[in-house]
Amino acid sequence: MKDTLKVTTPTDREVVITRVFDAPRALIFDCHTKPELVRRWLLGPPGWTMPVCEIDLRVGGRYRYVWRHADGREMGMGGVMREIVVPERLVQTELFDEDWTGGETVATLVLTEKVGRTTLTNTVVYSTREARDGALRTGMTDGMEAGYARLDELAAGMANDTFQKE
Repeated sequence: MKDTLKVTTPTDREVVITRVFDAPRALIFDCHTKPELVRRWLLGPPGWTMPVCEIDLRVGGRYRYVWRHADGREMGMGGVMREIVVPERLVQTELFDEDWTGGETVATLVLTEKVGRTTLTNTVVYSTREARDGALRTGMTDGMEAGYARLDELAAGMANDTFQKE
């Protein structure tokens, strides 16, 4: 049975996304911080690619993502890395080019591992309750689950490759 996304709203401005992966946290961390891996899973629903994926993985470093749909539409976002604790925590700002989230958000990704399974907890803090609720109405969680399903497959393939090399 595959794990699925759990979404909660513990405060007026927060969305907390939780998802469990059958993979070690170092691998899940790499899949969030190495451009060659990020562009393989962080795509949302079918039909999207990521032609731009730049990550300067250091405190104060910037990142930039641009997604392109098969019909030519594009969506871009970027931000600044505020905190990095390998392989357990990333804190970064996020701002979409077309600001549909009501300003900059701050996302805190925490990875905890237990017996080879990693729980991902991503807490996103929005500028206002209205911004948070608007983001939730976009269907963002459906896109996130589609990406995380790809991450499941990527992690499984990478774990098999690692196992075969040992």
